[in-house]
Amino acid sequence: MRWRSYVAVGDSFSEGMDDPYPDGTYRGWADLVATRLAAEAGPDFGYANLAIRGKLFGHVVDDQVPVALEMKPDLISFAAGGNDALRPGLDIAAIARRLDTAVAEMRAGGTDVVLFRYANVMARLPGNRWVTPKVVQMNTVVGEAAQKHGAILVDLYSDDTFLNPLLWGPDRLHLSPAGHRRVAAQVLTALGVGCDEEWLLVPPHPEPTPWLSARTADLRWAGKHLAPWVKRRLTGRSSGDTVTAKRPTLSPLTD
Repeated sequence: MRWRSYVAVGDSFSEGMDDPYPDGTYRGWADLVATRLAAEAGPDFGYANLAIRGKLFGHVVDDQVPVALEMKPDLISFAAGGNDALRPGLDIAAIARRLDTAVAEMRAGGTDVVLFRYANVMARLPGNRWVTPKVVQMNTVVGEAAQKHGAILVDLYSDDTFLNPLLWGPDRLHLSPAGHRRVAAQVLTALGVGCDEEWLLVPPHPEPTPWLSARTADLRWAGKHLAPWVKRRLTGRSSGDTVTAKRPTLSPLTD
């Protein structure tokens, strides 16, 4: 087995929202990948997940990447920038420079690095015309960094299965359990490691919702998910302000 240790860094995407364990904590694709790698590597396989919801690109680079490098893992997954794309004033040139430096640092010691081109999460959300061009820019920057530094690129944007609403959770922004399993399958495939074939099964699209029912659901979604998000932006708060990493140290996977 090529990898004896793995560290995930990033935001809610890597933390695992909305794929809950029975105790209410989150599993997500990174835990699924770690479990599969541990099955190949044996009981001494080490795993840490430093990702925290709501974190911006700069937070991940400044706070999580140095901790991951200190652990000297064989494999790091890096996914950040989605929260930046949802905010005004995205400086894509600055992100490109910082990503280039961060990936170079992670690769310098021989660590394999997994990068992601984000899925088109905005297809069913308000602000699509405003946010999607920024997501495309982010994906371009990520692809260039992966090619330059020999990182492993997982291209979720090209997978039209993510247009299926069943792959997204109730807030329409975070992956559902089925979505996380599909991401895990794509990561493992990119790593050349086998996975459960059911993770790649395409769930059928739900039946079309009548117009009035759909608008009613949109209003409920706006009140429950959009309004709190806007309030946090206006008050300078983040959903991850009181959250700590669920697996902050490199240790054997036990669940």
